[in-house]
Amino acid sequence: MNISLPESLKSFVDEQVSQRGFGTSSEYVHELIRRDQERRQFQGLLLEGASSEATQAVTPAYFDNLRSKKLFTFAERA
Repeated sequence: MNISLPESLKSFVDEQVSQRGFGTSSEYVHELIRRDQERRQFQGLLLEGASSEATQAVTPAYFDNLRSKKLFTFAERA
């Protein structure tokens, strides 16, 4: 796969590769695609959950329990 970018975007990609520790621009693009896949999957899960019936009351304890399970690990990679 070849991707053509205007010089301003190429400079941005090169800067990201350098600053964020990627070996190549391909690794950077790979990471962007992987994160987009995760985001889309997460969005689908949110929509699925929003359309389902509640199985328990949503209380502060409910959210504390979710946090303890570390379900949102992808956000830690940002």
